[in-house]
Amino acid sequence: MTKIHPTAIVDKAARVDSSVEIGPYCLVGPGATLGRGVKLLSHAIVEGVTEVGEDCVLHPFACLGGPPQHSAHRGEPTRVVVGPRNVFREHVTVHAGTASGRGVTTIGSDGLFMVSVHVGHDCIIGDKVIMAPSVAVGGHVTVSDFVFLGGLAAIHQFTRVGRYAFVGGGGIVTKDVIPYGSVWGNHAHLEGLNLIGLKRRNFTREQIAALRAAYRLLFADEGTFQERLDDVAETYAGMPEIMEIVAFIRDDANRPLCLPEREV
Repeated sequence: MTKIHPTAIVDKAARVDSSVEIGPYCLVGPGATLGRGVKLLSHAIVEGVTEVGEDCVLHPFACLGGPPQHSAHRGEPTRVVVGPRNVFREHVTVHAGTASGRGVTTIGSDGLFMVSVHVGHDCIIGDKVIMAPSVAVGGHVTVSDFVFLGGLAAIHQFTRVGRYAFVGGGGIVTKDVIPYGSVWGNHAHLEGLNLIGLKRRNFTREQIAALRAAYRLLFADEGTFQERLDDVAETYAGMPEIMEIVAFIRDDANRPLCLPEREV
């Protein structure tokens, strides 16, 4: 049987798995779906049309599914979809999509969202993403798998952050971050590769060496950026990690990139 504290308010229309635990003073709205093993510890809110995947944990005052902070929003039925095994610490907010955007905010699996993180409308958050305290992610942002966002970092709307990237604490990111990149500062600039993260994720020495060589070629001083990008694509055509960087850049050529501030 579902364990629901007597002070919790759970709408009869909500779809709640029998294994769910709902603690004191929680609020679960009629459009909520709580998967197997979900735990709402206390004072947590799941509102709107929101799906919470199995084994997710919501700490006190975490709020999922609130309406988007968007001046054109008129109460349209938009959604939040959260994958399994995510942890939302105190005061985390995840807002629903907009009718003019994707209509849905999506979060992958196995993420950790620390105290006071905000994920805005229409975002796409990948798997195994870690956001440190007080990270703010604007609307329409894509944060890919295995990304780490340091405390107080802010990601501007429509920005893309590639897989395995690292954003340093307090970084203000207004331009796209390449996969495997490491950015810092206000406004954030590229400092190199996320070498610590790559080692922690068991990338081989050969993979890291190739990534570093490709990085130096891509951000060298000679030639135009397009020429260097083409050179990287030709030289490292057999390296999927490097071709991921090339594809990331080519996928949206209209988006500005975080670039190094000094020679590499």
